[in-house]
Amino acid sequence: MKLTVWTYEGPPHVGAMRVATGMKGLHYVLHAPQGDTYADLLFTMIERRDHRPPVTYTTFQARDLGADTAGLFKDACQDAYDRFLPEAIIVGASCTAELIQDDPGGLAETMGLPIPVIPLELPSYQRKENFGADETFFQIVKHLAKPMEKTERVSCNIIGPTALGFRHRDDVAEITNLLYELGIEVNVTAPMGATPADIAKMGQAHFNVLLYPETGETAARHCERTFDQPYTKTIPIGAGATWDFIEEIRQLSGSTNEIDSDRLRQTWWSRSVDSTYLTGKRVFLFGDGTHVKAAARVARDEMGFEVVGMGCYNREYARDVRALAKEYGVEALITDDYLLVEKTIEELQPEMILGTQMERHIGKRLGIPCAVISAPVHVQDFPARYSPQMGFEGANVLFDTWIHPLVMGLEEHLLHMFREDFEFNDAAGPSHHGGHSPKKAASAPVIEEAPVNDNVIWLSDAERELKKIPFFVRGKARRNTESYANERGLNQISVDTLYEAKAHFAR
Repeated sequence: MKLTVWTYEGPPHVGAMRVATGMKGLHYVLHAPQGDTYADLLFTMIERRDHRPPVTYTTFQARDLGADTAGLFKDACQDAYDRFLPEAIIVGASCTAELIQDDPGGLAETMGLPIPVIPLELPSYQRKENFGADETFFQIVKHLAKPMEKTERVSCNIIGPTALGFRHRDDVAEITNLLYELGIEVNVTAPMGATPADIAKMGQAHFNVLLYPETGETAARHCERTFDQPYTKTIPIGAGATWDFIEEIRQLSGSTNEIDSDRLRQTWWSRSVDSTYLTGKRVFLFGDGTHVKAAARVARDEMGFEVVGMGCYNREYARDVRALAKEYGVEALITDDYLLVEKTIEELQPEMILGTQMERHIGKRLGIPCAVISAPVHVQDFPARYSPQMGFEGANVLFDTWIHPLVMGLEEHLLHMFREDFEFNDAAGPSHHGGHSPKKAASAPVIEEAPVNDNVIWLSDAERELKKIPFFVRGKARRNTESYANERGLNQISVDTLYEAKAHFAR
């Protein structure tokens, strides 16, 4: 465990809180010091929730450590039951409270509460938030779900969505509608929106739809072993993956229903005239393993981008991402250090970043467009409108979201043709991005592009000539010229070198 300014994942008790907050009729009693109650803000502020998470804290203070903190926990547990009358309670400790070893699970068990009490063992100093959510949901399913006769009609459970999840609310709606078109009923969606009583009925379904492996795969594996419920392996992000998902559902359910794909616009729009400017854009992907793997396929096969790098912050998916990176001919970056991510982006110099809220900040500092594809996210990624990532409408949303940071079509030519104009110069930026008023742009200093390679020096006349090249291919021209110079042992780049490199790579 290390302290940092930014972190991709919180401690595991935050993951448990995501499960509890997503459910109904469940309460979380968290043994924690006064300072660990900050997690409320994650849900009420970032997710814009209209009520507090169902969490009771013991909130012991430093002066309590010499007294009976176990007694404080029991009192908090009893107060939570008396006040909220939940159907079930989960109990655990925060990373700080774990150090005093009070055993919340054992303490709660001795109280004789008339409802299920589920203890959580979440190693705060070895694991992180996604593990906490996955383990918490697994323990809830393990304690509450019972073997049952299957429903008369083919049905499934949707597994994995939680509070504070990236577009989980809208993904669930999109996939539920898709399953309905295929003639399949949704038995239970969990944990988000489910009660403990709903969890008890999960065994009725014929199979499970796993949408978010980071937060539901352990429970899905348990259901497969215990209730003979296979689960889906395809994550329906992007048009191609959605069709693959539909085929997998047909194999599991026997459905032969036709699907209406008229609302799918992404495939045509990606091939439209203006969108040909997407082809060959160099992109770097970073986020949780599931979303990075899905986004890589969409980026390369559906948008025509060139994937120049990818990675994930959750080490549980390192093997998957490394294997995929090998297929794409790149090296995977597995780290939770945002400074290393930033360094890698600087070295690769992509034309676009597909990442998390952290990469959005990195992109702003480096002047590289960025679209968010994965948690962690900020409040702006919980839109009021319907905005799924999954299914056919999700594919449309991906197209809109990914092209928005880019400059395309006619505007690229205008920016090149009128680059000396106060409105269209390089420092002004594209018109569809905020914060680029003409008045500010006119007085703002033009930011010089730093050389990609420290081994060569660009002479001033070559720098001026380079700026005549349209900005959207200027980075590639700079890299090619420096590569050409390095191969020939040149330590300076003149205008002649620039045009020699252009002729060389044109052949």
